[in-house]
Amino acid sequence: MSKKNHTTEPVAPQAVSAQFSDEVIKQRLTPNPLSQFSMDKDSLRLALVTAQYALRATRQQTPATTNKPTGLLVLVNGMEQAGKGTAVKQLRQWVDPRLLKVEATIGYCPLNYQPIWQVHTKVMPRHGDVTVYFGNWYADLLYNVMRMAMSDSESEDQPAKDKSHKNINSLPTTTWQDYLQQQLIELQAFEDDLIANHTRVLKCWFHVDVDTLQNRLNDAEADPQFLYQVDWHSKKVVEQFNEVATILLRQQDDWIVIDGEDKSQAADHFCHEALHAMQTALVSSKTSANTTENQTASSKEALSKTADAGWQAEPPPAPEKFEPVKIPDRLKDIDETKVDKADYRTALAEKQARLAELLRARNGRHIVFAFEGMDAAGKGGAIKRLVAPLDPREYQVYNIGAPMLYEAQHPYLWRFWTRLPDEQTDRISRIAIFDRTWYGRVLVERIESFASSEEWQRAYDEINRFEADLTKAGTIVIKYWLAIDKKEQLKRFKARQNTPHKQFKLTDDDWRNRDKWSDYVQSAADMLARTDTKNAPWCVIATNEKRQARLEVLDHAIKQLSAAHES
Repeated sequence: MSKKNHTTEPVAPQAVSAQFSDEVIKQRLTPNPLSQFSMDKDSLRLALVTAQYALRATRQQTPATTNKPTGLLVLVNGMEQAGKGTAVKQLRQWVDPRLLKVEATIGYCPLNYQPIWQVHTKVMPRHGDVTVYFGNWYADLLYNVMRMAMSDSESEDQPAKDKSHKNINSLPTTTWQDYLQQQLIELQAFEDDLIANHTRVLKCWFHVDVDTLQNRLNDAEADPQFLYQVDWHSKKVVEQFNEVATILLRQQDDWIVIDGEDKSQAADHFCHEALHAMQTALVSSKTSANTTENQTASSKEALSKTADAGWQAEPPPAPEKFEPVKIPDRLKDIDETKVDKADYRTALAEKQARLAELLRARNGRHIVFAFEGMDAAGKGGAIKRLVAPLDPREYQVYNIGAPMLYEAQHPYLWRFWTRLPDEQTDRISRIAIFDRTWYGRVLVERIESFASSEEWQRAYDEINRFEADLTKAGTIVIKYWLAIDKKEQLKRFKARQNTPHKQFKLTDDDWRNRDKWSDYVQSAADMLARTDTKNAPWCVIATNEKRQARLEVLDHAIKQLSAAHES
């Protein structure tokens, strides 16, 4: 398997450097893809523990630095009886087991109306942690692909428990090859976004030949629960699985294939790969700001070292210059139309009734409402009118502010992934309403420099892929930008200040943000231009009249839901 390695000299966090000499740290933490040929088991165990604690220490640095702590997600898949359990058991024995999280799932049909990866996001490692994940989203994918590939076979050759799912999760109508190819493309993009947001991904595929598989199936040892729920005793099933696996491994060249013929050797190989992944995560935690001063000298040294190791070291591509868009008139020329109170109440009742009717006729599809806008633009009031005709058990409202510490220790989209409607939960609500959203990355985080220029500029495409995954799975995404002018905002701020039961809505940050009004308008214009897509379009409501804004919110929701109902 070919790899690309961007190597720089690691600098150990204080918690590690205090325990070991610089030379020892350099030896144990510098990525070495050839470690399995030059390191005995005792050295490997010591290097693993050192790397594990060094990775954890990146999250605990005092004082805080500009480094970006990085987590490691190890995906474990492949043939049954290929030594996966033995390998992970050895890794856990060789590191501090308290700091290694191990999760396992078996393959099931992907859940309705949500991306195949969504149900698995809750087990993502925190930055600085390591998680080993048996099964994961690839088990679900392979289970579904095997159902499709074997759908015309004899019942004894079909995946186990297929009958229990047949009437619940219908098979995709496309060929299994096309389905697999498309899902792999989307999963690769999802994993690339994880890596870009400080969660490294190591993918290990364990393999044995058919004879070894059958011998181990028929020996006296108890077999684990099979990841993909297929009949491994069937020659036809095994041949089909290997065909599917071949396509997967060819299309995704970042898998590490581990020969499970000798379980002990396979376990050692896996531990070496885990070590190298932790070392690489440590290198990636170093921000460019920390390496700029010595970039010329260190890059030459790194190129020389990686060339000697037989690896290709490529400098990161220069980012394209960001060009702000021209602010559209609709964000500057705010409508002043007044709406009669009696007419408003009549129209509101009619629209709410129609909306409730459409929401309950959607056949279980998930719906995500995303509200953004200037402070005091009326997001809360619009949401209140949106949910008024619904039973409180039918929806969840999420008021999004600054991330909690544990949320900040994950990719920035993680706190939204884990709030999406989920078929796996017991709650009956399948409607999620976000008051402020993932677009904070390109709004407040951009303006306040909470995200680097590289991070927020990259986020437009990441958000588009996120929303595309939702809509492809059948989720309806409805997005609003509510705009008012600066004079109207001041009027509403003063009204809140003088109204006891509304004073909680007003904060010091709200007043301070008025000084950055033009920055927010420009950021909104850039956001609208770059994330207005066919399947998740923006609805811009620009009016100083609250009643008009609320009616327009309902009108757009009715329009989007009607179109979805007819499709």
